[in-house]
Amino acid sequence: MAIDTVLIESPTMRAAVADRVEVLDKVRALVLLPDGMHVTTEGVAQYFEVEEKAVHSLVIDHRGELESNGYRVVTGAELASFKELGKSPSRARSLALFTRRTVLNLAMLMRDSEVARQVRCYLLDIERRTMFQPVDNPSGGVVDNPPFAPGSVDEAVARVSERVVRNVIHTSVTPLLNALIVEVGSNSRKLDAMGDRVDRLERIVLDDEEKEIARRRQRLLRALDDGAGH
Repeated sequence: MAIDTVLIESPTMRAAVADRVEVLDKVRALVLLPDGMHVTTEGVAQYFEVEEKAVHSLVIDHRGELESNGYRVVTGAELASFKELGKSPSRARSLALFTRRTVLNLAMLMRDSEVARQVRCYLLDIERRTMFQPVDNPSGGVVDNPPFAPGSVDEAVARVSERVVRNVIHTSVTPLLNALIVEVGSNSRKLDAMGDRVDRLERIVLDDEEKEIARRRQRLLRALDDGAGH
């Protein structure tokens, strides 16, 4: 499996590097619309050197993911403004727009494009170099050598997986543990209160038993006194 395939196969890994839009210009220039923010389907196809139907196909298969990264379709007054720029046919009822982030997302999904493959390789190379950048080690401890060969698939997976795990711990596990701590503390207080009530009930029961024993002793003593008197 080619190293760049890990991005095609893993939505989690794509999300982890979705902000690295600067790599697009390292491969070739991305021509934006005059608003400086968007690209049309035609512009995306030209960038990746593929037919527009290849772009349409990816939009159909991954629309939710692409929309989360900026893909949208404009109509009405917003469409009219793009028509004035000559970027949409006069009779078009809608216009698909892609941001730089969306184009990067497509680069991580598109299999049959050499340009897309180069973008993926740049992404993984950035992750590799980031992984081995020197960091402060105030504890003075020994840092183990990285367990994977530079540029390997295992290394790329390990790097992105680490980032994902840290994010999950920060956003999900820690809040859950805090909630459990609060709940356990509340339950502990409830158990302590219940224990106090049980102790009080036991004392009441024991007191009643002791009273009954005393009453039996008094009856026995009275019976003995009566017998001695006859």
